[in-house]
Amino acid sequence: MIRNVILLFPLLLLFTPSLSLSLPTSKSSVFVPSTPIPGMKPGTSGLRKKTKQWMSKNYLSNFIQSLLDTANKSSPPHEILVAGDGRYYNTLAIQEIIKLCVGNKIPHILIPRTGIMSTPAVSSLIRSLPNCCGGIVLTASHNPGGIEEDFGIKYNEGRGQPADESFTDEVYERTKVIQGFWREEGEDIDLNAEAGTKTVLGSTTVTIIDPFETYISTLRTSFDFPLLSSFISDPRVSILFDGMHGAGGPFASKILGDILGVEGLMRCESKEDFGGIHPDPNLSYASDLVERMGLLPDGTANPDFTSEFTLGAANDGDGDRNMICGKGIFVTPSDSLAIIADRCECIPQFKGGLKGVARSMPSSGAVDVVAERKGVECFVTPTGWKFFGNLMDSKEAFGKKSYSPFLCGEESFGTGSDHIREKDGLWAVLSWISILADANKGNEEGSLVQVKDIVEEHWKKYGRHFYCRYDYEGCDSGAADTLMDGLRELVGGGGKAAADVGGGGEIVFESVEEFEYTDPVDGSFSGKQGMVLNFKMKSTGDKARAVFRLSGTGSSGATVRLYLEQYDGKNFQGSAPEKLKLLGEEAIRISKLQELTGREQPTVIT
Repeated sequence: MIRNVILLFPLLLLFTPSLSLSLPTSKSSVFVPSTPIPGMKPGTSGLRKKTKQWMSKNYLSNFIQSLLDTANKSSPPHEILVAGDGRYYNTLAIQEIIKLCVGNKIPHILIPRTGIMSTPAVSSLIRSLPNCCGGIVLTASHNPGGIEEDFGIKYNEGRGQPADESFTDEVYERTKVIQGFWREEGEDIDLNAEAGTKTVLGSTTVTIIDPFETYISTLRTSFDFPLLSSFISDPRVSILFDGMHGAGGPFASKILGDILGVEGLMRCESKEDFGGIHPDPNLSYASDLVERMGLLPDGTANPDFTSEFTLGAANDGDGDRNMICGKGIFVTPSDSLAIIADRCECIPQFKGGLKGVARSMPSSGAVDVVAERKGVECFVTPTGWKFFGNLMDSKEAFGKKSYSPFLCGEESFGTGSDHIREKDGLWAVLSWISILADANKGNEEGSLVQVKDIVEEHWKKYGRHFYCRYDYEGCDSGAADTLMDGLRELVGGGGKAAADVGGGGEIVFESVEEFEYTDPVDGSFSGKQGMVLNFKMKSTGDKARAVFRLSGTGSSGATVRLYLEQYDGKNFQGSAPEKLKLLGEEAIRISKLQELTGREQPTVIT
């Protein structure tokens, strides 16, 4: 029966001539018939669904076969990395993916010892291997883990970057017409074997590798480790790091702990359910760190508690996001990016200065002001690291202008550079330790220059972009779409729309626009990337804006994100949530968010 299916299968391709499939000929490779499963459309960072859905019959296999066929379209993959963030189902999924890769005759599969690897480390390793075509990354990033929670898979291509939209779109199209998948039976691989262990399965060699070595080497080229170690050894310095039980935790233990001597490491053991927490480094979900840094839940200083720590930081589930705090101060991701840009030359990687910076559209314009003053080209892109990757590889991969050294960041606690092609939580932490070490150079006695001093000095120099984000998680998808469509209707109304919806008072509504992006490197177009409501302050003329965007990283329902930003060039003190309260109320009123979603309050404010 199976033989007949294999013989007949090529005929099925006649009905989908635009989709080519690799057809392994080994007798040990078995073709398993299947049928399309609806809804396998990858979002911003791969396909994320509930774990139980991934565990259902043929779900994982259908998606991986579609992914492998897409990767095989240009040339057969020679070497592929398979790794995950350690969440529930990670080990079982890796074993199944190995069998699918063997069935598809991939010559060489690389697996990190234990199967766990942070996303930045994955990107670093792929970039170091000339024969590696890419990596299958098992992660749902900052989403919670467990059998009742989330699981995800994304693909990173040969330069270490997340697959672009043309790749993920083709994967999706293949999932809609798939007739089956190639698989080879065999014993499970021992994921705890020593690095260097090789197992031959059919025509495939599976190699267990050290997950840390290449990534640590990459960071050593970016930072002055002896200088950082010396600064950390200063008895006045105390650093607190929260790994949130994610994949970045073991890397932090190695780098921050073993190499640099940081003692304040919490929750750095990888756990498949992240210890029951939501591994998203923000003011709500990293509340233990926030409290120990002397902060209230809204990020303002706690007047009744002084922290013992100089710097506080947290990573997410797969180690690519970061949150930065100082003693009594929370640093927004947008301010963090701007401050790193302003002080970049204290980081060896940027010793000669920057040639390019970029931010995601919902991020505040804080880095724009720095870039303009320094004469550095600045780009505003949609959310998604793949857009930064094209700018990083503009010369190397596309033969265009070089923007390297390059710095970039996005509103959702992502910061990075062209040392790899992913955002990098530990890289951001090391950048801030470098900034603190430089600010305290020659200051061997007396009081340390603190994070708060650095941030407030930056505001005095450039003005402050007051900024916060409201997340409305698990909204009805139809209601969320209706909200966005209603805002689109205001775009063409011009002055009439402003007159109709403007609430008057100190905050004056000006216009609505929809952000669209044409990539300056490869010419690709990305539409419907967010709705922007523009305002100005009546008394000062300073600009303000509210951005509405639907998140592409959830596993079910819709997350409506509302980003609020107000620039003030003179008065930079005060709480951002309080400063932005009226702006938020006006944006919610114009969008009819409460009426459409039924939500009276955000799930999270950061």
